Amino acid sequence: MKIIFHDKFYKSDYADNGASVPGRMEVIMEAIRRERTFEIVPARPATEEEILLVHPKSYIDIVRKNDSLYEISLLAAGASIMAADIGFSGEPAFACIRPPGHHASRESAWGYCTFSNMGIALLSLKAQNKIKSAFILDFDTHTGDGTKDVLRDWKECKVLNPYAENRQSYIKEIDDFTREIASVDIIAVCAGFDSYEKDIGKKLSTSDFYNIGVIMKQLSNRVAHGRRFAILEGGYYLPDLGINVTEFCKGFRYGRLMQ
Repeated sequence: MKIIFHDKFYKSDYADNGASVPGRMEVIMEAIRRERTFEIVPARPATEEEILLVHPKSYIDIVRKNDSLYEISLLAAGASIMAADIGFSGEPAFACIRPPGHHASRESAWGYCTFSNMGIALLSLKAQNKIKSAFILDFDTHTGDGTKDVLRDWKECKVLNPYAENRQSYIKEIDDFTREIASVDIIAVCAGFDSYEKDIGKKLSTSDFYNIGVIMKQLSNRVAHGRRFAILEGGYYLPDLGINVTEFCKGFRYGRLMQ
């Protein structure tokens, strides 16, 4: 499994918010590096042409006024495109990035986001005629309103944001929804770890993140020829963030349910 990352994601001075807090990416990457079977691949920035797949030039120009934000946001989008390309090849990939993107609509963003990383990644595959359909699971504690906005005209792209009130029902909602999927070209995950029981979502356990990864791996094998990738979104409880991300990635790679 490949982890797409760049040392510039360690920078925390591009903004002042929960996603840019110092130490956040460090705890994730320290945990990932301890899992020696993951391959870390350096991210490359997205081109303006790739960003234009989703956002108009007027919005890009607004972001460009903040040099630090623009630079790291291009890297985040580029890493997401790379993860989608690798995932399409049949090898699982995780874009370990910031800023996140699931609250980025076509011409605006909120919730620490800048560009629609997932929208850009999937529409890049679609523009290359590699895919015609996709399924997105967004398990961030907040609804991915931006992702839904930028992909709203793509009828063959389905999005699930689970809303169940407890962890057992949450996993069941994912199971029930995905059971009805017969075939898609790729499985994509907006991985938001703020749904953790000690984070703002106060819901999922570390083992739940692992099992969600397993469910997505098994789904990709059943309906998408094993094609799958994931992109980091939220997650702000730093003491356990590294292990939560790593456990998801392990499940996403290996596909064996934890009881």
